Amino acid sequence: MTISYVPQDASVLSGSLTDYAQENGIDESLFKAMLRKLSFSRVQFEKDISDFSAGQKKKVLIAKSLSEKAHLYIWDEPLNYIDVISRMQIEELLLEYKHNNSVCRT
Repeated sequence: MTISYVPQDASVLSGSLTDYAQENGIDESLFKAMLRKLSFSRVQFEKDISDFSAGQKKKVLIAKSLSEKAHLYIWDEPLNYIDVISRMQIEELLLEYKHNNSVCRT
């Protein structure tokens, strides 16, 4: 069973988003597309993750998780540091993800 985990603490994140995607074995294009849907500007793609706000770091972790293929997704307090608009964006991503990745079982 593959598990995708989003920890509560995102303070340890650092480096570029490109390096982060490569280090975690996720598709960089998909990862950055998820971040764009969470209101990341292209300018932010050039910044060091350590310079992001706590909410932006949490979005990085959520986008990483949604970029992973897993059987189970565990998110530890995923909405900490997330504003109302971002919460709605995350809900939309989850609904889109559920729709695009649903499996019919008999």
